[in-house]
Amino acid sequence: MINTTPMELKLREAVVEDSMCVAVLGLQVFLDTYATDGIRESIACEALEAFSWKSIAGIIAQPEAFIIVAESRGHLVGFAQVALRTGHEMIGDAQAAELQRLYVQERFTGLGVGKRLLKAAELQAALGGALLLWATVWVGNDRALGFYPQMGYRLEGSPMYVLQGEEHENRLYAKRLDGFEPEYRVSQ
Repeated sequence: MINTTPMELKLREAVVEDSMCVAVLGLQVFLDTYATDGIRESIACEALEAFSWKSIAGIIAQPEAFIIVAESRGHLVGFAQVALRTGHEMIGDAQAAELQRLYVQERFTGLGVGKRLLKAAELQAALGGALLLWATVWVGNDRALGFYPQMGYRLEGSPMYVLQGEEHENRLYAKRLDGFEPEYRVSQ
């Protein structure tokens, strides 16, 4: 049966009490995206290290980072994680921020959750002093490779990402930050 109930979506900054839910949601989306051939030790180690509740709580507590969560009827369905003042050699911008994760639970994709999270992340990054937001996307993530150009991001290069000693090809996308719509402000 298809759910035809309109989705109520609230965006807000994550608080430490969200750590466990963000961690489990992140783990679920990570495995759905990157473990397409099953689980092997490098994927398992990366997943367990990146998505422990302690790791997520540490990110939320950092003054130079933030996580915005998307909540529908009291349940987290997605999140955007940004590190401020984080440049990359391919863009060389000291006033840049990195969109480290934009994760939406699979059954909520295609409903505008990712677009709203990205716009909110752009606004918060700009308010934090960033003039540019950049993200790397794994070459095997076709949906994300199509999403970022649609959202105004330009392809800047093809860096390699090292995951547990294994190299994986990525694409780096970047966007200048200006002209935000106030509808995407998040609750504090």
